[in-house]
Amino acid sequence: MTQTISLIEPSPGVHLVTLSRPAQANALSTEMGRELLRLWLALSADPNVRAVVLTGEGRFFCAGADLKERDGMTDEAWALQHKLFEDMIRAQLACPFPIIAAVNGAAMGGGAEMALACDFALVSETAKIGLPEAGLGIIPGLGGTQLLTRAVGERRASEMLMSGLPVDAAEALSIGLVNKVCAPESLVAETLARAALIASKAPLSVRAIKAIVRTGAVLPLDSAMDLELREYNRLFITHDRREGVAAFNQKRPARFQGH
Repeated sequence: MTQTISLIEPSPGVHLVTLSRPAQANALSTEMGRELLRLWLALSADPNVRAVVLTGEGRFFCAGADLKERDGMTDEAWALQHKLFEDMIRAQLACPFPIIAAVNGAAMGGGAEMALACDFALVSETAKIGLPEAGLGIIPGLGGTQLLTRAVGERRASEMLMSGLPVDAAEALSIGLVNKVCAPESLVAETLARAALIASKAPLSVRAIKAIVRTGAVLPLDSAMDLELREYNRLFITHDRREGVAAFNQKRPARFQGH
């Protein structure tokens, strides 16, 4: 029984993960870090998971690390906690299935980094995304400097990181940080619908696309294209490729089996 997150499966293969510390603005505590690490490892080991939506309960997505918990923490305890958070975010990044952020409110610091570690994001009109660590005497330590730069480019990332100023939903959309702005009441439903659409596609194809996009983005073009072709050649001999073509010609939904 988890204390800080909830997990449901609203449709086959689609899981909804909700950060559930609303009284603390869903701030990332040590216990939440442990629970998220266990969750990402468990979901990664389940071949039936097709897509995951990550959101927060209440008015916040995640306010970042719980600074009340960190107040007075020794350097040794801080380092141990951060190692846990680092393991957590790396486990999230290593998930083979797509993770979509449904950013329902403020996503700050570590909360923004969890959203950035998702494959893409839909946000509420009330959302704000920011990395204020420079004002706390630290820097983002869960991939924020790198993931933000890959998302919006070096100049815009530098401004956000150095100033600590958050962007609202409209600005996040305009700079390519998020994919869509939704009404607050429809955000989770729209994100789950997008996840269900992805879950209806061939799972081997979706997982290959995730791996190629993430890896290929930092490779020279020739090397990235070689990676793409290796995956293409692996996939076109599968049962699901034959099923996809047959379903198209027979004008019926494909029944993909993941092999």
